[in-house]
Amino acid sequence: MQKNTHHYGLCAQSIIPVRAAASASGEQVTQLLYGDLYKVTDHRKDWVKVRVTWDGTEGWIPKNQSYPLEKESYREFKGTKEPAHASDLIAFVSSGKSQLIPILLGSVVQFARSMNHIYEGELVRGKLEKSNLLNTALQYLDAPYQWGGKTPFGIDCSGLTQMVYKINGYSLPRNASDQSALGEVLSFVEESSPGDLAFFDDEEGRITHVGIIMKDNHIIHAHGRVRIDRLDQSGIYDSDQGRYTHKLRVIKKIL
Repeated sequence: MQKNTHHYGLCAQSIIPVRAAASASGEQVTQLLYGDLYKVTDHRKDWVKVRVTWDGTEGWIPKNQSYPLEKESYREFKGTKEPAHASDLIAFVSSGKSQLIPILLGSVVQFARSMNHIYEGELVRGKLEKSNLLNTALQYLDAPYQWGGKTPFGIDCSGLTQMVYKINGYSLPRNASDQSALGEVLSFVEESSPGDLAFFDDEEGRITHVGIIMKDNHIIHAHGRVRIDRLDQSGIYDSDQGRYTHKLRVIKKIL
């Protein structure tokens, strides 16, 4: 094991896969997006283990993709109460060499200057109204399902809910089961309002799926792709397949 070279970092690339093992073939557990902070907790030859600052997820990234931060800068950035997020599907930061680096919806852009980058696109900051959650969710519509993904080019069910809430100024854990521990339980779909979360379990009773409730008994969720389906007290009904695909466990009002 190599001696630690730095303890804190910042994602300076569009996306960095975070893997369960220090290997390119390791399972992707989540992704770092541009501007995400992390703490380095371990080192291997070509890998560093990181803990994502804003949700605590841990995993490995290639050492040559890490961007070190001094402790003082990390603490300053971590203390930011209202981070600014890119609100366009795709935007760009420019480097000193006038090169454009693409960044994606939900990237944190206010730390760009610390990397000698300039961001001039649209952004959102602070806590937005609950009614805006669905507008954000619809930006991910038809994004392909990707385990551990968090972008419009690949996202999983809990990544969708987490990113939609994050862009609007609210924190959720990374996994559906952890998200289900938050908020107020609602007894019926009819009691919910757009932006509430619905959770679904498997045959063993484990919560394995989550989606965002819409108006008129519909739900937006990531299943094959980000899609809109019918929701009732039994679960999610896929009209394309003519059957229920997910069994409803609980509805939670987070906001």
